[in-house]
Amino acid sequence: MSEQDRFAGSRPEVRAATGKSRRTAGLALGAAALALGIGAAAAGLGYARHEVPRQPAFAQSQFTAQPATYARPADMRTAAAQVAPGLVDVNTELGMQGARGAGTGIVLSADGAVLTNNHVVAGATDISVTDIGNGQTYRATVVGYDRADDIAVLKLANASGLTTAPLGDSDKVAVGDAVAGVGNAGGVGGPPSMAAGRVTALNRVITASDESSGSSENLNGLIQVAANIQPGDSGGPLVSADGKVVGMDTAASAGYRFSQVSTGGGQGFAIPINRALAVARDIKAGNASESIHIGSTAFLGVTVSDAQGALVRGVVRDGPADRAGIAPGSLITAVNGHPVDSATTLTHLLDATHPGDTAAITWLDLQSQTRSGSATLATGPVG
Repeated sequence: MSEQDRFAGSRPEVRAATGKSRRTAGLALGAAALALGIGAAAAGLGYARHEVPRQPAFAQSQFTAQPATYARPADMRTAAAQVAPGLVDVNTELGMQGARGAGTGIVLSADGAVLTNNHVVAGATDISVTDIGNGQTYRATVVGYDRADDIAVLKLANASGLTTAPLGDSDKVAVGDAVAGVGNAGGVGGPPSMAAGRVTALNRVITASDESSGSSENLNGLIQVAANIQPGDSGGPLVSADGKVVGMDTAASAGYRFSQVSTGGGQGFAIPINRALAVARDIKAGNASESIHIGSTAFLGVTVSDAQGALVRGVVRDGPADRAGIAPGSLITAVNGHPVDSATTLTHLLDATHPGDTAAITWLDLQSQTRSGSATLATGPVG
């Protein structure tokens, strides 16, 4: 059985740190104790199908807007409908968690290049995409992703003739502009829904943290809008009044949270489309960097949280870490000679690797003895 087969199927057995561990006792650990590969963030929606959905907005050429208190011009109906055929619903199987996720994507090319948020597909062991324009469902693979900017590019298998989304210029967006967030709100699929509103701020900086990997990233230069963008809308378009995509919606969810942001609803954030497209071009060209990862995600087989290093909370049985001798309660302190001072650092270091690579790992065992070993990284869930 290949490593990819081993970790892409049913949820594997995970050995977790016990409450008696000297190092884990007394620590307030917020990361979910689920066995994701290092670098696997929470999926864009998780159990979003249990969220209360908004009113579907598009049925062929018919459009019904969701009632809301925000002012929205009548022409936003037409503007949002112009973009809808160039969108997709993204559905993920999170095999390591025994869960499912959903989000939205923006069609960039007729042969199936799709732009979405990294957190929509992160943790996925299988991805299916339904095109709104033609109603067909495709298998999808991840071409690459940029965790720091929360951007990923998908490729749909055997796709052709897809309607692409009309793209605008985010440099022209101004505070007060009428906009609409369009997407798969609530993860229910089918015709997209719309949340209309206005731009309230530019160049916002927020911290996004995912509970599964224990890591966090600063998202910079965001467009803030007074619109009820929901989980499931992530990866969908922020649409201008003239029917162009000027941003990519980024929504918080149960496992993907924004710090210092009210959870009361009525506000949302979007990545400017010019920035998203620049990252997408690098991904499609195969230009890996410190933030851009191309291809499959390397899998160490541990769940970690922050300590004076990366504290191992769980280990996938017979995974790379398990075979190297890393046990729950261990503290990973270095990878390939680079110091590890947090779960986020470990995530970034492993982003520079690929399945099949051998990683040199240094850790402290439960007796605080320094140990080292090598692990051949497997193919794991996305990002």
